[in-house]
Amino acid sequence: MKTCLISILLGIQLLCPSVWAKNIKADGLQRSTPEAEGISSSAILQYIDAVEKKNLGMHSFMLLRHGKVIAEGWWKPYQPELRHIVHSVSKMFVSTAVGFAIDEKLMTLDDKVMCFFPEYLPDTITPYLEQLTIRHLLTMSAGNEPAPVFTSADGNWVKAFLATPLVNKPGSKFVYSSYATYMVSAILQRVTGQTVRDYLRPRLFEPLGIYAVLWEESPAGINCGGWGLRLKTSDLAKLGQLYLQRGKWQGKQLLSASWIEEATTSHISPQPDLSPDKCTANDWAQGYGYYIWRCCNNAFRADGSSGQYIIVMPDQDMVMAITSESPDMKEELDLVWKYFLPAVKDKKLPNDKDAYNALMSKMATLSLPVPFDKTTLLDDKTVVRHYSVEPNELHINHISVKVANDKCFMTLVTDDASHEFVCGNGQWVYDKTERKSPYFVSLRHNSSGLSPFDIAGCFAWKNKNVLQIRLLYLEDNTFETFSISDDGEDATVTLYRTSDTKLPDVRMKAHIE
Repeated sequence: MKTCLISILLGIQLLCPSVWAKNIKADGLQRSTPEAEGISSSAILQYIDAVEKKNLGMHSFMLLRHGKVIAEGWWKPYQPELRHIVHSVSKMFVSTAVGFAIDEKLMTLDDKVMCFFPEYLPDTITPYLEQLTIRHLLTMSAGNEPAPVFTSADGNWVKAFLATPLVNKPGSKFVYSSYATYMVSAILQRVTGQTVRDYLRPRLFEPLGIYAVLWEESPAGINCGGWGLRLKTSDLAKLGQLYLQRGKWQGKQLLSASWIEEATTSHISPQPDLSPDKCTANDWAQGYGYYIWRCCNNAFRADGSSGQYIIVMPDQDMVMAITSESPDMKEELDLVWKYFLPAVKDKKLPNDKDAYNALMSKMATLSLPVPFDKTTLLDDKTVVRHYSVEPNELHINHISVKVANDKCFMTLVTDDASHEFVCGNGQWVYDKTERKSPYFVSLRHNSSGLSPFDIAGCFAWKNKNVLQIRLLYLEDNTFETFSISDDGEDATVTLYRTSDTKLPDVRMKAHIE
């Protein structure tokens, strides 16, 4: 009887995927099939093939139509349960917090920025600073040019921002500035008595089932606002769906529809000097709302560096969330329009078992290239090495490695900590660490409260004397590669780090103990 029941269920899954897929997973989102919601599985498969062919560095995507997830995929080593840094997509969450604060009458868009921080005002109040409002901060038209950049050495970023000259009349010119968003975060903390993250927890995160939210803070303990938020792909999709539903979630109005309308309406032109013909198909020239970009095709989005997206398509009743490390954000958007918009139909499509199964098979095997192929140079040996490292700028004092059974265990000892890592031979092995990634070497970034960090490790023998170890910090997409070369007595340890962090390679001399 039990065997018969299993056979029946498997038959239902294959013959009626739309019935089988309408389940709710741990993230609280309902699932369906593409055809049941009016999109062909073959169109989604073509999209996946295209982003891979273009080498766009995709980490994940989640596509919703009519409020249901119809396709989702993660390229290994990225996984559904892992948080991912979303860079400037963080700004949409700040905008959302402003909407809640306005609904609660804690502020207005025309409140003067200087009134919130009288103790940090410069000695001379210029007319432009006196005119500066929250609205100007939200529309990237505060008057700074170029946009200011502060580090931990600047200490009080609010004071530093207020002391930065405003060269343009507030509201007159778009100049993208993440520190304008930091100022909004600081204002929200001043009026609510909470960080933006804590303020949003009962109002947004908990109702949407978004948990374990991490957000970088400034030296003053204020959420950075314009960057530093770490969320799951499903969390991004949920915020997009909330906006598509005009602030309503599971029948309850969480955020006023009027705020959704105003925040997603264009209030300033990011590229006013472009000719009309060049603006038509330019997704960065359609207008800017309150930390939300207007798009072609009557869509709107939040986007973040290297291809993090929340894309809302009201005309198609569709939402897409994307995480990536993309070299071409424009191409990412272009492929969404190219493959999905023509595929959207107003009614349910007939089940396409072959296309659906091909899509499911493809999504189950998504993977980014591993940095090293599996090697068999020393398959039958256990290798143990202990290296005493000469003084160096990274303050690494000692490195131990043990290679056995297709795994490499590395212990890294610095002046103030000891870190242990495990890596797979030509494949990723997951782990956690307290070691700061290259992302946090920058003085702009603060790791306080964010660890332990999710990492994946991979190793290979380049030859019998050179061991390569890659540590990928999954939450912020930076990596370290240790190359250890020894001649049986002395060794050279070279550390390579993610190129876009602009950190130099470091060569260290070591001795075998």
